[in-house]
Amino acid sequence: MLICMRTTLVLDEALLRQAQRRAADLNLTLSDVVNEALRDALRSPRQTAPPFAMVTYGHGQPRVDHEPAYFADALETEDPTGLR
Repeated sequence: MLICMRTTLVLDEALLRQAQRRAADLNLTLSDVVNEALRDALRSPRQTAPPFAMVTYGHGQPRVDHEPAYFADALETEDPTGLR
C-alpha cells in the first residue's frame, strides 16, 4: 500500500538548485531525488563520536572529565564548578 502525503520543505536555495540539476540529469522528478536522498540518509547508521577525555590544568583543580554523561552529573550537583 502506497501512502502519499503532501508537505512543505524549506530548502536552502543552493541545495534546491543542486537537487533540481540532479533530477534533470537523471531524468527524475525533484520528489524522486528528495525521496531517494532521505532513504539513503535513513538507511545509513548514525556515526557516533568516540569517547574522549581532556585534561584541564591550572588553579590546583583536580582533573575535569569532559564526557557528556559527566556534564549531566555536574549540572545536578551542588558544586558550581562541576568538578568531581
